[in-house]
Amino acid sequence: MIVRAIVATGLGSVVGLERSFRYKDAGLRTLALVALGSCAFAIAGFSVLSLPGLGQIRPDPTRIAAQVVSGVGFLGAGAIFVSGGQRIRGLTTAADIWAAASGVLCGVGLLLTAAAVTALGLGS
Repeated sequence: MIVRAIVATGLGSVVGLERSFRYKDAGLRTLALVALGSCAFAIAGFSVLSLPGLGQIRPDPTRIAAQVVSGVGFLGAGAIFVSGGQRIRGLTTAADIWAAASGVLCGVGLLLTAAAVTALGLGS
């Protein structure tokens, strides 16, 4: 699980580093943290909890992934600005935040797929 978190953080950092070189918002730290957070929630979705009085709770990674989608969507929406009624800014930042959510792929163990998603995002 720790390796998954490290890979997720590294992949998010790669996307963020590219943005930092271009002096864009949502750079290295932001995208590394989005990827790490996404990974952490995905890992938590696989955990089996045992709570006093409730017994064992079955893991449900789909519910966690759905909440990551909501959270990342909220972050992305906050990055989009309309100025002067004509110009939209921050749309690429919002898209990069989505790409950093490839941390979910790391969290569920799909490290190669996460690396491919990151490479495709950088290529875009």
